[in-house]
Amino acid sequence: MRADRVFAYGAAAGLLGDLLLGDPRRGHPVAAFGRAAATVERTLWRDHRGWGALHTALCVGGATGLAALASRTVRTSPAASVALTAAATWAVVGGTSLGREARAIGGALAAGDIDTARERLPHLCGRDPQALDADGIARAVVESVAENTSDAVVGALVWGAVAGVPGLVAFRAVNTLDAMVGHRSRRYRRYGWASARLDDVAGWPGARLTAVLAAAAGSDPRGAVRAWRADARKHPSPNAGPVEASFAGALGVRLGGTLSYGGRVEHRPVLNDAGRAVHIHDIERAVRLSRRVGRLALGVSAAGRVLLTVLLTRKGRTA
Repeated sequence: MRADRVFAYGAAAGLLGDLLLGDPRRGHPVAAFGRAAATVERTLWRDHRGWGALHTALCVGGATGLAALASRTVRTSPAASVALTAAATWAVVGGTSLGREARAIGGALAAGDIDTARERLPHLCGRDPQALDADGIARAVVESVAENTSDAVVGALVWGAVAGVPGLVAFRAVNTLDAMVGHRSRRYRRYGWASARLDDVAGWPGARLTAVLAAAAGSDPRGAVRAWRADARKHPSPNAGPVEASFAGALGVRLGGTLSYGGRVEHRPVLNDAGRAVHIHDIERAVRLSRRVGRLALGVSAAGRVLLTVLLTRKGRTA
């Protein structure tokens, strides 16, 4: 079976598994990787970029190498290759859990239970929940749904289309390391520099594809493109900016503004200033948009894998 078909069938099965099962409550492979990365950090940590780069290389390289070995082991069996791709896709994507968590917070807000909403918010993003009112929590959820659509679904599919199972695993490893050590705290400003920069590079194509698909799948494509072009570069993150701006335009809402992380207040530029303030019902709208984007991303990634396979085949014939 050709590599493009293996990826298409396996990725579709993996996304279906995520839709039906979500993330496992115990024994998640990403959690196991996180524990291993934390063990490496305890051994290597120094307040130095070089040691952080070594940490990144060991963790990402190790995970990617194991994935490549597994792919090589099953390459003679189409069924096993599809099964491995499906398992890897299911393990690295998190669209269903993202939607469930967002809807749980939205349900608490709709019921007037802001304390429960604040309690659950850290499961979704790193904001300080006590500093937010109901509208602020709703905005934080919509922004997190937008950003994680790229990080938890589209970006993984893009790299899976490029490099199969090793691409899927490598992207999730990079993204997980960035969440662990890539933030600008006193401990990780230098040590996490390599992980943060690598995540910027790895996330670049998925973020742009997410922005394009959000514009295509949203209720206001022109507004999404307009907000993306006008406001994306204002965001401090090169990848979250296009995604959040496009989602804001597609949903007709304003994102950005003042927020608090770890006791540190940030005043971010507003994305889609022409939109209205986020309301509680926009959480459900954002989740539905995220799901549409994920389905479109599967189709685009599968088509891209077909094109890549055809190009490589032609190159091999002419060599």
